[in-house]
Amino acid sequence: MTPSDVKATLSFSDGSPSMDLPIYKGSIGPDVIDIRKLYGQTGKFTYDPGFLSTASCNSTITYIDGDKGELLYRGYPIEQLAQNCDFLETCYLLLKGDLPNVEQKGDFVKLVTNHTMVNEQMQFFLRGFRRDAHPMAVMTGLVGALSAFYHDSTDINNPQHRDIAAIRLIAKMPTLVAMAYKYSAGQPYMYPKNKLSYAGNFMHMMFATPCEEYVVNPVIERALDRIFILHADHEQNASTSTVRLCGS
Repeated sequence: MTPSDVKATLSFSDGSPSMDLPIYKGSIGPDVIDIRKLYGQTGKFTYDPGFLSTASCNSTITYIDGDKGELLYRGYPIEQLAQNCDFLETCYLLLKGDLPNVEQKGDFVKLVTNHTMVNEQMQFFLRGFRRDAHPMAVMTGLVGALSAFYHDSTDINNPQHRDIAAIRLIAKMPTLVAMAYKYSAGQPYMYPKNKLSYAGNFMHMMFATPCEEYVVNPVIERALDRIFILHADHEQNASTSTVRLCGS
């Protein structure tokens, strides 16, 4: 954001002193009024349930305008990413700020692939849930339990810890989801196959059985990969805002 030459003036009908509020211009989207000093100078809060007119942070990651049907990841239109990129390239873009070259993509894919396994004790933890438990309740428990296995890298102020935590979550989430599904269906868990793509490996862990070879349908594989791209970043809604509020 960049400061604007224009300021907003807030006045009160009860005779209280008015105050000037800075206005900032975003690289895209509407201008924003900075109200951070409002309470300190007036003793008043703003009331905006659901953040309907509030920008919670300055972000270079995502821009969304639901009314216009616009969604940008790091400035790239989502339709271009869905057509020309795969999910792991999109993950690299969100984490690093730009799309990878061939060498960077290869290194990133290898790094994610090397972290697809989860500790064998996770299956015993999973057995504590009812088989008909809601999938989101199960996933909340499983993802939270990961910190018990990687307590040496949970310092959010350490950039290296944040990087490896992101890689582990990207890599292990399909494995955990597939384990939860297999558990609910009473079927044996299927281990990751690192020769498959990210989406193909997820399909294998979800739908394969030890009885016979599972062949990934390339059409469904590509469609699933595009679904992952569309849901790769939650912007500032739902769980993203919740995590930011809890961590602030």
